[in-house]
Amino acid sequence: MLTGRQEKLLKLIVENYIKTVKPVSSKALSSKLKCSSATIRNEMVALENFGFIEKTHTSSGRVPSDQGYRYYVDNIMVPRELNGEDMLKLRQIFSNNALVLSDAINKSMEIVSELTNYTAIVLGSSSSDNKIAKIEVVPIADNKMIAIVITDKGHVENRNVSIPNNVSKAEVKQTIDIISKLIVGVPLNEVSSVLEFEVKPVIDRYVKEHEALYNAFYNAFSDFTSKPNIKMSGTTNLLMSPEFDDASKIRKILNKFDDKDIIRNIKEDSDGVKIYIGSENNIDDDISVIKTYFYKDGEEGTIALVGPKRMEYDKAEALLNFIKENIGKEWFNGRKSRNIRYGKAWAQKT
Repeated sequence: MLTGRQEKLLKLIVENYIKTVKPVSSKALSSKLKCSSATIRNEMVALENFGFIEKTHTSSGRVPSDQGYRYYVDNIMVPRELNGEDMLKLRQIFSNNALVLSDAINKSMEIVSELTNYTAIVLGSSSSDNKIAKIEVVPIADNKMIAIVITDKGHVENRNVSIPNNVSKAEVKQTIDIISKLIVGVPLNEVSSVLEFEVKPVIDRYVKEHEALYNAFYNAFSDFTSKPNIKMSGTTNLLMSPEFDDASKIRKILNKFDDKDIIRNIKEDSDGVKIYIGSENNIDDDISVIKTYFYKDGEEGTIALVGPKRMEYDKAEALLNFIKENIGKEWFNGRKSRNIRYGKAWAQKT
């Protein structure tokens, strides 16, 4: 579609704008391409007609359009080689066997957020091939407790559960015993249906305050399988981007960061690093999202970077690829599972 010179010109415009945040003029490019300003202007007109660059209201220079960024990412850009210092920081995380998988991923993405000044997001959950191995409930107050679910692959999740004041501890223990007997060994993706069609009828029959107890535990346990955990780092990094100096614009984006349903929709189900520019993502037209899916030892999820449309796509893609490759390395199989020893905490308290 583009000539060799037009591709070189588009590459220069995109990378110059990413670096300077200033519209690019023909004069600034002529020396780099060893062409006259007139030739560059003609080629810029062609790029503008293709929809790859556009004028701004405040300058005679040009900036990349969403379509221009897309062409650059798909046809021109190559992933950047990471420097030794960046790789060392990340390798230290993945070589630390004291960290469980989820912690290693979260910490590595915190580092990536610092290296890029973008917002890092981790959506993690136990995959459907996990089965419930153990349930523990730990009381933390008279009517509050923590429900802990441990899978057969060593993955651990916990949720807070609130119980109405009129429910006795004996009924709570009876409900926990019923749930535990019926859902241990059940795959995670079947927990909700087992709770509804097998656990609920039994609780209705044997527990006086069955409705309140069932609802409390159903909400906690079904949440394990329906909603991935969210870990975000650098949520205010966009404030440092010059294009987000408008208070209403940045407020709108930060409000979207607070909307967990919007963030959960970042989830990626396919392999490879995917780049969504401007209107292609489901958060905001003024940003880009780079993300990829990961799976390891029964845990799956999405790692993502959110930044301005003029983000350093080559660096961001290289960093996500590096993390994804390290998650999949064979030596990572030896990572320790998290050990939880709560014993029969509720029974002891009662």
